[in-house]
Amino acid sequence: MKKAKLLLFSSYIGFVIVSSTLGFAPGERIAQNFILFSIQMLKILPCAFILIGLFDVWVKKETVEKHMGAESSIRGYIWGLLLAGTTVGGLYVAFPVACSLYHKGARLSVIFTYISASAICRIPMTIFEASFLGIKFSLIRLLVSLPLVIASSMLLGSFLEKKAYRITEGR
Repeated sequence: MKKAKLLLFSSYIGFVIVSSTLGFAPGERIAQNFILFSIQMLKILPCAFILIGLFDVWVKKETVEKHMGAESSIRGYIWGLLLAGTTVGGLYVAFPVACSLYHKGARLSVIFTYISASAICRIPMTIFEASFLGIKFSLIRLLVSLPLVIASSMLLGSFLEKKAYRITEGR
């Protein structure tokens, strides 16, 4: 697997070098996009991972279990939606937070709600969307998508809990 990744990365670097040498515009744009994306990630991820680390240390397991655990009822989904709305950095940040929530005792269905909602209803993204497409469109989209997110999360969580699914530590 490591050899395949190394070969893929080497092929990419070779493609970028050949593209810049020959003046192949699509290859040069790919390299520029990669550099811009890397710079954006270097701006966001270190701060986000510090906040995730602080969340992991400061938020007690009992608090997560109480508000998002097995006994939380609909309140857990509301907390998941609120947490997702404030998540900055998209799914790059949402997945580590979800892992931390899982290890602190949050229900799988609440975690699925959090991940799904952080992909579709972050506050900054919704404001941006409303400025271009209108508040009416954004409200309709949220009113349709959020119940579907919760319902599908409940179904998937219930199915996996019946199967006694556990997330394992892996690479």
